[in-house]
Amino acid sequence: MRTVKQAIAYFYDKHKRMPTFSEIAEMTGYKSKSAVSYALDGLIKEGFVKKDAKGNLIPGRLDPVRVLGLVEAGFPSPAEEELSDTMSLDDYLIENREATFMLKVKGDSMVEAGIHDGDMILVERGGKYREGSIVVAEVDGEWTVKYLRKSKGKAFLEPANQEYDPIYPKDSLVVAAVVKAVIRKY
Repeated sequence: MRTVKQAIAYFYDKHKRMPTFSEIAEMTGYKSKSAVSYALDGLIKEGFVKKDAKGNLIPGRLDPVRVLGLVEAGFPSPAEEELSDTMSLDDYLIENREATFMLKVKGDSMVEAGIHDGDMILVERGGKYREGSIVVAEVDGEWTVKYLRKSKGKAFLEPANQEYDPIYPKDSLVVAAVVKAVIRKY
């Protein structure tokens, strides 16, 4: 039988969602949901999982990943593998967990900024932004991700693809979140 931590990790990797208490009990051999709940208390304290306002499980912190050093993106140089540190991707990418979420990108209007169709963007609602930030905004009732720009004191949205025109709001432009990271699988 798997431990509760192993069961959650396996289930999440396979189904791309958190398991229910019943599913955890089935995978671990626990006889009741209360036994699962008791076992989860340690994982919650550890930060591996959390509970939302409704008591449902949500992912906590990912296990740290080893940082082995630097690699040149310019001219080649000798590389030596040396464990220099470990880091949690959550700690590196997320400043305000409650305000952070991910969105899947559809379209190619931001390709010159390195954001491609199918990428995931990590965004922070209420995050600090300024002119030039990449933001998720509602413009005239429709949602998009673009650069925030200003001209003559008025905000507009600029794509990062020469095939598209800037978007000047007719009625409203509301910045909902600022893009903090782009995630792409190869």
